[in-house]
Parts: sequence; C-alpha cells; structure tokens
Amino acid sequence: MTSTTSTLRQIPGYVVGTWDIDAAHSTVGFSVRHMMVSKVRGYFRNFSGVIVTAADPSQSSVTATIDMDSIDTRQEQRDAHIRSADFFDVGNHTEMTFRSTGVVARGEDWFVEGELTLKGITKPVTLELEINGFGPDAYGGTRAGFSAKSVINRRDFGVDIDMPIEGGGVVVGDKISIELEIEAVLREQA
Repeated sequence: MTSTTSTLRQIPGYVVGTWDIDAAHSTVGFSVRHMMVSKVRGYFRNFSGVIVTAADPSQSSVTATIDMDSIDTRQEQRDAHIRSADFFDVGNHTEMTFRSTGVVARGEDWFVEGELTLKGITKPVTLELEINGFGPDAYGGTRAGFSAKSVINRRDFGVDIDMPIEGGGVVVGDKISIELEIEAVLREQA
C-alpha cells in the first residue's frame, strides 16, 4: 500500500482538484490581547484564494490575498487607527498574502507551512489545519471545508508600536491569534 493511499484513508471523501475560496461563506479572523485584560476580535471582509488538493495531499497548496483596508473590529475609530502607519500602513501596503510551501501530516494532525507577507515583510508561518470535509452543494457543485489556526508575533511583521498603559503592561499584545474558517468551491473541469 502506498503512502498516498494510506493518507487518503485518513481524509474521508477527499477530492482532488482546484478550489476557489468562497469569501461569502468563509472567515479570516484574528484576536489580540487588549489592555492586558481581554481580547479584541476582528476579521477581514475582503479576501480571495485558491486551494489545490493534489492526489498526494502533501503536494497540495494554497495561495491567499487579503485586502488590508477591509479590516473590521466592530469599532470604526480603532479600524482607522489599525489602517494607519502605526499598524498596517494600508496606504503603502494594501494586501497581506499567504503562499504555502508544504503540507505535512504528523500522526492524525495536518499542518500547512507557508510564507505570510505583511507590511512588505515575509516570514514563515505554520497553520494547524483541520479538514472539515468534502461534499456536494445545492447548486450541483462540490465544496470543501477547512479550519486553520496559528499564532504570530506582530513585531515580526513590523507592527511594532508600543502603547504602554499606566501601572504596567501594554494596550495591544504582541501575539496575534489567526483563526480561519474556509469554504471552497471546486472549479469545473474544462
């Protein structure tokens, strides 16, 4: 038995193909410690991407582009500040991108290794992947679902504003938790 066959057995209903991320049914979200006492959550409203599921899942790939201007933390004044040069500098860096460099299975767990580019700085990032399933949709097509998460340090990407608070600590923590819920649609075969 080949490793591909045994790997495919671990992914029920696995479908090989090229998939477009359905942004209307997906979420690119994050959370960050705020004022040392709670977390603020936000997401990006505009993003796109392509997932290629290969016959050997370890040869699969993903590319994604996120519109940095589409940040939404449910507070417009904060969003405007995050778009500023203090944080994302959206005037000079309109997109964040992710490009996978590998897909790795470790036991029952899957990981997508890749390169995240934010503010013109590219760093390696590993996403812990959950493969939610593959199946037909109501329109005669096929859909796939994935969840992924990771933690990055904002300072690694040049988001290094210091905002200390009286009594110690900072307004915004360094660690950013990334949370993805992705639904993708299989492209029709030409």
